Amino acid sequence: MSSLLAPIGSLLGGVALLLLGHGLLNTLLTLRGIAEGYSTGLIGVMMSGYFAGFLVGTWLAPSLIRRVGHIRTFAFYAALAAIAALLHVLIVNPWVWLVLRVLYGIALVTLYMVIESWLNAQVSGDKRGQVFALYMAVNLGALALAQQLLSLDSPLQFTLFALAAILICSALMPITLTRQAQPTLPDMPSTDLLQLARIAPLPLMAAGISGLALGGFWGLAPVYASQVGFDASGVGLMMSVTILGGAVLQWPIGLFSDTHDRRLVMLWVVALAVVLAIGISLLTAGPLLLGLMFIWGGLAFSIYSIAVAQMVDQLHPDEILSGSSGLLLANGFGAAFGPVAAGGLMTFFGAMALPIFFAVTLGFLALYSFYRSRRVVDLLTEPHGHFTPILRTSPTVLELMPDTPEIDHDAQQHEADEEVQSAAYAEPEPAKH
Repeated sequence: MSSLLAPIGSLLGGVALLLLGHGLLNTLLTLRGIAEGYSTGLIGVMMSGYFAGFLVGTWLAPSLIRRVGHIRTFAFYAALAAIAALLHVLIVNPWVWLVLRVLYGIALVTLYMVIESWLNAQVSGDKRGQVFALYMAVNLGALALAQQLLSLDSPLQFTLFALAAILICSALMPITLTRQAQPTLPDMPSTDLLQLARIAPLPLMAAGISGLALGGFWGLAPVYASQVGFDASGVGLMMSVTILGGAVLQWPIGLFSDTHDRRLVMLWVVALAVVLAIGISLLTAGPLLLGLMFIWGGLAFSIYSIAVAQMVDQLHPDEILSGSSGLLLANGFGAAFGPVAAGGLMTFFGAMALPIFFAVTLGFLALYSFYRSRRVVDLLTEPHGHFTPILRTSPTVLELMPDTPEIDHDAQQHEADEEVQSAAYAEPEPAKH
């Protein structure tokens, strides 16, 4: 383990600090919005700005990283994220917050991309699975732990916003002090959603609806928790319990899906999540609600991971990176729309509308999964993929997955060096008179 952690310890430390600040800020903004009297629909629109920025940043980030390098890019966007965190408390206006959320989303996806491309370059093929699992555990653990920081002070005070900014800035220290060489950022393959919909329609549908449901969760679950009777620390507890459920229960679900028809596993996972969501809509704050949210989190968080594993089953190895990028895009669009839809419903129907939103969206996926399992025979390729718990971060993380073809970064760097040398020694063209 020490030999595994030595080259990537600073990267994992940086992402842990970053996500402690990020996880705290996301929930804190929702609680502050409630305290300021913003409507649930307005909070949903405001929180969707983060996911919109995340999508925009996916296209903007690679060019900047290639131009100024990993460390400078990380420093620039960590500073932007910290500034955005502090401006939320200095300018308390929902429309200003919406713009800040977009900028913050652009910053976060770029920070993810820097760290993940660096991890890819440091890990050999036989250790990719271990590093990927460790990276996802750090992600989920930091997000869960961040929720407990909410009990340190009131959302109306400056303290928690300052703490979020401090944690984000702290992520700079292990990253900028690393002695690891900066890698070459590889080109991501083009994505053809129409072709992916023809080859693997169920994984694409599952990725989009998973984003829709979990986008609603990340954006509106703190509102729901406060409306059913939790105080600020209780809101943090419910968020932590749900995230921990996603971390713990994905493993047994994944092992089961590796030995059974993934379409049927998807059907049962989604159907159980629907039943639990309906049960949750009937409860108020208490241990039973926390228990159901733990199980629901395990089921809901595993849907995207099952979709990725089934997509790997159905695509040729050379198509996996492109297909995974397509699932990530579908998931991102769903996540951007989820808080808006859930927030609008909660404005009219109250707290119970959020779990009902989960039940309706996932119920549609359950019906489609049932149709695919009973009426359609999917073409499977060899070898089959393996379930890997995954969060939607940046497209670069897809290369770290054990089932994706490994990219030779040394060859890419050598090719880039040759291009620079050939350009330097090229004979100038004669001047035209």
